[in-house]
Amino acid sequence: MIVPIHLENQTDIKYDVIIDSLPKLTFDRKVAIVTNTTVSALHLETLVAQIEALELHVITIADGEEYKTLATVEQILDELFTHKLDRKSLLIALGGGVIGDMTGFTASLYQRGIGFIQVPTTLLAQVDASVGGKTGVNNQYGKNLIGAFYQPEAVYIDTNFLKTLPSREFSAGIAEIIKMAVMFDRDYFYFLQDADFSQKEDLEKVIERSISLKAEVVNLDEKESGIRAVLNYGHTFGHVIENETEYKRYLHGEAVSIGIVMANRLSVRLGLMSQEESRRVTEFLVKHNLPIDYEIKDVDSFYDKFFLDKKSANNKIKFILAKGLGGHTIRDNIDEVLLKEVLSTFKRG
Repeated sequence: MIVPIHLENQTDIKYDVIIDSLPKLTFDRKVAIVTNTTVSALHLETLVAQIEALELHVITIADGEEYKTLATVEQILDELFTHKLDRKSLLIALGGGVIGDMTGFTASLYQRGIGFIQVPTTLLAQVDASVGGKTGVNNQYGKNLIGAFYQPEAVYIDTNFLKTLPSREFSAGIAEIIKMAVMFDRDYFYFLQDADFSQKEDLEKVIERSISLKAEVVNLDEKESGIRAVLNYGHTFGHVIENETEYKRYLHGEAVSIGIVMANRLSVRLGLMSQEESRRVTEFLVKHNLPIDYEIKDVDSFYDKFFLDKKSANNKIKFILAKGLGGHTIRDNIDEVLLKEVLSTFKRG
């Protein structure tokens, strides 16, 4: 299966997302694979066996969201200079969303921009993070606040990589899948209720549909000036949770899962979503072993962190909210008192 990406406002940017077994990849240029210690042990040999290149180098970094920093990007850059890569060289991101984000960001920086390819090895990266060109790193103020929109040359999605994925990581990817369904496609949401993620045929259908929905959005709005912001459903709340827990307690998809529950609770209060619709989403998350609760210790502090979100501007917080199942709305005029009341329902005592 092939899902084409064609950015309408950038007519020279086109690439394909290929959902199939990893093919032979031949390059007449220098290539550097960027991966981490965990993925390297599991999948590096498989990828290297499929590559023919002028030169092939491997850059291995530490595994974990806490290493998604400018310091790690500088480490990668130092190795690229050491190996004397040039402006025609290529980076290959082998790993999950963290590796993809940092590799793409590094590619955008090295000698003012070189090519890169995504080979995602987690479900979250295969259905979401590897597609669309968002790259970046975290800092003390929040998630992905330093970065660039920089598109890959291609994305190769091989579900065989998922066979070694821990169940917790697999579930984290399902949070991004449900995000697409709730925002854009009610029928897809219903399909997911009965989908068997352990079956290759169902899994590839789910990946293809999720990417197709994202592709439609990215093609219209590469740099998130409009509808692409809808892809951040659950993320405004989830990013605060990740920040408060220093990116150590939850995987990204787990934080998004809790963020979806928080966003839906706000949607219900605003009359955008019924209690029944919210319940169905929550039950789906629970079914796939995703967290749905979080203890907010200080509502005012949690609220203040919203203003660090990239979508917020002019002291207004932009919230992506479900409008029933399969619909969405963007609001930047949520009453502070109402919002804090919703947040208080996650406060103990």
